Amino acid sequence: MNQAIRDKLSLLPKQPGCYLMEDHRGTVIYVGKAKILKRRVRSYFIGKHNPKTEKLVSQIANFTFIVTASDVDALILENNLIKNYHPKYNILLKDDKSYPYIKITDERHPRLIITRQVSKDKGRYFGPFPNVSAANETKALLDRLYPLRRCPLSAQRPCLYYQIGRCIGCCAREVSEEEYRQVTRKIVHFFNGGFRAVARKLKEQMREASDRLDFEKAQELHDLISCIEATMDKQSINNLDFVDRDVLGYALQEGWLCVQVFHIRCGKLMQRAASFFPVYAEPETSIRAYLGQFYLGNHQIKPKEILMPELDDEKTIQEFLGIRLIHPKRGTKKNLVQMACQNARVALQNKLSLSGLESTGNKD
Repeated sequence: MNQAIRDKLSLLPKQPGCYLMEDHRGTVIYVGKAKILKRRVRSYFIGKHNPKTEKLVSQIANFTFIVTASDVDALILENNLIKNYHPKYNILLKDDKSYPYIKITDERHPRLIITRQVSKDKGRYFGPFPNVSAANETKALLDRLYPLRRCPLSAQRPCLYYQIGRCIGCCAREVSEEEYRQVTRKIVHFFNGGFRAVARKLKEQMREASDRLDFEKAQELHDLISCIEATMDKQSINNLDFVDRDVLGYALQEGWLCVQVFHIRCGKLMQRAASFFPVYAEPETSIRAYLGQFYLGNHQIKPKEILMPELDDEKTIQEFLGIRLIHPKRGTKKNLVQMACQNARVALQNKLSLSGLESTGNKD
């Protein structure tokens, strides 16, 4: 430790804020946040650390700090500084992650489309769908159950989709605004859990068609039921409501951190996101940085709540993210968190068993 750093350590305030570690070229190599700057920054230069933290400390030639009014302000500033400087020893997530949504457009003749752009318009968005094929399958199902406009407004004659029952038919007739409202209400209800009631009703209609010996109709209804079960029920989480939530678990081993996030939308476990990072500070510091970058940088995937293991400063992080953090104590939700942590442990062990982990980058 050089004398300049010793002198600056003695002047650190006992207040919240952010600190920026610089190398001999003046490049910011690490940004951190502290409840008490004096205690947190001093900890880097005293005592023993894991090899990765020692590597970071060995390259620190100077540091600067910014005092903030509160711990939440420090979290916000830390996130902004990381995005600005891209320090080599901080967790850095890719910003181009964009999941598809299913959207009911805000038009006189609305359409059902798949889009990756979420705008502040009057359209209705459903998702996100981390699995693109799931989005396509779900839209195809809705096109069969509740068809909206599929043809261009310039169409002068009935389109093919209308002839096979996949278009509401503004190309062939006058469709009232009320009729559109009825169809869009059914689509909204479908995504809010109504798909199960739809499946039950279709099964009744299938039995009635079979009793009438209308086997062609019965087969058509059977295909629709199978499609619903394949796209909506296959990965349902039993005993959960339809709140959009994420489940986060993590594991630490040999200086590496794995974070697993399961996206649950409308009660359905849709897919996971897995990330691997070298750890240069406490694991909880890395988790906090991950949460800030993952959710603040990706507004499309922001859920109502996050189920996760217990963390320090949960109230501060919750205020920072604008998302409710829950540490479940029992039941299905606790089991989901345990499942996410178990997946993180297995994934990290598998990664460490392969050669060249450090060259694989941040994102799986």
